[in-house]
Amino acid sequence: MKKFGLIGYPLTHSFSKKYFTDKFENEKIEDHAYELFELEHLSDFPELIKANPDLIGLNVTIPHKIGAVFYMNWLEPEAKKVEAINCIKVIKESALEAAFSGEVGFVDQDFRLEGYNTDIYGFENSLKPLLKSQHNSALVLGNGGATRAVKYVLKKLKIPYTVVSRRPKLNHISYERVTANLIKNTKLIINTTPLGMAPNTNAFPPIAYEAITNQHLLYDLIYNPEKTAFLQKGEAQGATIKNGYEMLVLQAEKSWEIWNKK
Repeated sequence: MKKFGLIGYPLTHSFSKKYFTDKFENEKIEDHAYELFELEHLSDFPELIKANPDLIGLNVTIPHKIGAVFYMNWLEPEAKKVEAINCIKVIKESALEAAFSGEVGFVDQDFRLEGYNTDIYGFENSLKPLLKSQHNSALVLGNGGATRAVKYVLKKLKIPYTVVSRRPKLNHISYERVTANLIKNTKLIINTTPLGMAPNTNAFPPIAYEAITNQHLLYDLIYNPEKTAFLQKGEAQGATIKNGYEMLVLQAEKSWEIWNKK
């Protein structure tokens, strides 16, 4: 049996488990299973790996995308740049091989952990087809682990951005400073916060939605519900809207590719 899974806390909802379970069934991939590993404390991560010797790969979600980096023996270049991962490849190796590798990681381990950020791939490839000339600057709402992938992609696409956070710090602004004029002049708005996620579907980031026009593009990393209050408010103003479902599919398939690469 080849085992895959998701670590995070809480795991009251999971795109990944349903997606991969359906994938295994539809593509007739036998002896594969995808499980949820609810992990409140990341310090329990080493024990989880050791207790599941059949593990091939893991996805990582809130709140461990940043902390999990420190358990990796190796990081892909993009994951190293953003210092956040959402995909782990578990490679079995002998203790002797691990000792001679000179890599950091668990003591006396007989496996190698590689960290990847497939959120970057998913976000970039779901956003790019929607971009138009007016989307030349962005507001990024929130500053969690997934935000790092968003910021990396915007830099890559040469789109300057402003991060909006409840706790403003260097290079961030507070929601109080998001004026109608700023909204009017920033045609790309990306929500990376959990505001509006089921079951709290009435929540939304506090911005001046009345300043949104049909020139705006609103992107929400949330996929459940399909149309968050944030997206509904943008759509009512004529904006183009996009939820996070395609991004999740793309990052999941990229994870699958990484796990199966020899």
